[in-house]
Amino acid sequence: MTSIIPDNINGKALDIEHTVEENSIGNAIKTFERARTRLINPQVWHLLTGALSAKFSLDGSNDTDNRRLAKVDDYFSIDIPGPGLISGDGFDWVKVELLEENSESDCDTSIAMRLRATNNPKKTDEGIAHFFNAEATSTFIIKRIGKMVSASYHGRNETVNTDVNSLVDKIRNQFVATGSKAGLSKLQWDGLIKSFLEADISG
Repeated sequence: MTSIIPDNINGKALDIEHTVEENSIGNAIKTFERARTRLINPQVWHLLTGALSAKFSLDGSNDTDNRRLAKVDDYFSIDIPGPGLISGDGFDWVKVELLEENSESDCDTSIAMRLRATNNPKKTDEGIAHFFNAEATSTFIIKRIGKMVSASYHGRNETVNTDVNSLVDKIRNQFVATGSKAGLSKLQWDGLIKSFLEADISG
């Protein structure tokens, strides 16, 4: 799966992984399928990680049905606690640029999704609406090997986005990026990928 994780050229990289071992192949398959569905259903991420976490919503590029599961070219709006971006209509934005299943031979089954910081799809001429710049990606991988199921997160090229029109947005991005470097984003992603594998949370 490493081929779908970009090289880290600039800024920060972050890697997190959790693994569970089930007592049977059947239960491992169930755990994988549950984790797969949660991964591509961003509407439940906030429910999985708790009240203080960011809220993700799916905005389709070609339709208005935000109840379906994510697919390539969808936009996710992110409501981070605290002030939002003016250019993002109060949100940060990422785009699904890759969604692959069973692309590697080192496991029984797998799914990977890569998100990239992007513009507000409603204001395409106002630049990247995210506290990181357009080089920043977030790659999620879930895979099963026998009775083992793992979920991982891989952040790459995490550099603060200062190329914004508003001074307020520039200050806000610096503030949020500083919090991310201090470990707040690690807490968010660690809790999320761990919850993908848990059985006692609805989603």
